Amino acid sequence: MTDPWVALEPGADPVERVRALRRAHETFTEAGTVGRLVRSVVADSWRRSAKAGVGPDGTASVELTDGDLGSYRAEHPLARVMPLVRELMGTFAADGKHLLAVCDAQGRMLWVEGHPATLRRADRMNFVPGARWAESAVGTNAPGTAVAVDRPVQVFAAEHFSRRVQPWTCAAAPVHDPRTGRVLGAVDITGGDGLAHPHSLGFVQAVARAAESQLSLLTPPETAAADALGLTALGRDEAHLVVDGRKIRLSRRHSEIVVLLARHPEGLTGDELLCALYEDESVTPVTLRAELARLRRLLGSALLGSRPYRLMVPVESDVAVVERRLETGTVTAAAAAYGGPLLPGSQAPAVVRLRQRLADGLRTALIARRDPDLLADWAQAPWGEDDLDVWRALAAVRPTAAVRVRLEELESELAAPPGWARQPARPTHH
Repeated sequence: MTDPWVALEPGADPVERVRALRRAHETFTEAGTVGRLVRSVVADSWRRSAKAGVGPDGTASVELTDGDLGSYRAEHPLARVMPLVRELMGTFAADGKHLLAVCDAQGRMLWVEGHPATLRRADRMNFVPGARWAESAVGTNAPGTAVAVDRPVQVFAAEHFSRRVQPWTCAAAPVHDPRTGRVLGAVDITGGDGLAHPHSLGFVQAVARAAESQLSLLTPPETAAADALGLTALGRDEAHLVVDGRKIRLSRRHSEIVVLLARHPEGLTGDELLCALYEDESVTPVTLRAELARLRRLLGSALLGSRPYRLMVPVESDVAVVERRLETGTVTAAAAAYGGPLLPGSQAPAVVRLRQRLADGLRTALIARRDPDLLADWAQAPWGEDDLDVWRALAAVRPTAAVRVRLEELESELAAPPGWARQPARPTHH
């Protein structure tokens, strides 16, 4: 293929392409081998799908219904741009007997709209609002794969991992928060073979960019930053802080300081910060004061106070979001907000403790919840791929061959004799 992100080359025979893909799909599901005719983006997705324990005959499960769906949609950031999405995609979907769909960052369908006959067909495979179409739940599909790889994706016919979806073609593009850069979800167009045209991919990408621009206009930087600083520290060694509409990338040490000060709005003394940040007791207060002076120059004296050291405005952090959701028992929402271990490279004692406590709290909730999709998401993430307890929980609720094989590998490593090259399997919290 000349373009690995376009499903069908100009002039190609779609019927022959479908036949070839079906043969390739059968070969993969039976033998695990991918032929040269399968695009790399699809082949990689098939492998991730199989590793997550997805079966080719599975279907999506509905996670949100009725009132829960309505309240979740109303609070979701993408609700603010749905009028624009409908304006840009509605006529195209209706005229072509297609569907427009919008999902969240976990692949849950928030809106599915379009031609009535097509909606009825889609309903038979649970392509409906509230259903979870994450790649780890139903395998390769445009919206689920787009949020997984964070780029526009087109999936044609038998490129879908689930056989039920193979009569369809879809194209989707991720939508990002204009302030933080995080994926909010994806916009998708789903229908027949005509959507395999390269223009479909460009179309959804243009809609996604328009949605991001609209979000930026609806949330002016000066308004967004008036009440609180925005701190993103999960899954990254260098935190991002939004100050007066500016996104500042903090150094590793400054990331640790800001995370700790955000946890203690009342402030911390120099001695308290010194103990929280440094394992080495020989580090002097002079070193810490120099770091704080550099941070004050970066943020401005109005934001960083002293005696005790404290942030002068409230901070809304992704850590606090996960903690609040765990406290209220909304495990799915907590997992959605968890971007990875807190400052994973940090060795600051207080950060290590907070990182461990947050990860352990979430994984314990996931194991107790016994939701196979949530467990699969954690197990397939870099921080969960060696998490023996989660893999055992996943095997109990989704005992596919791939899951059982991975569990046996981890248990074998755990039982390995002393001196074995690999350490016993345990959650990866860094």
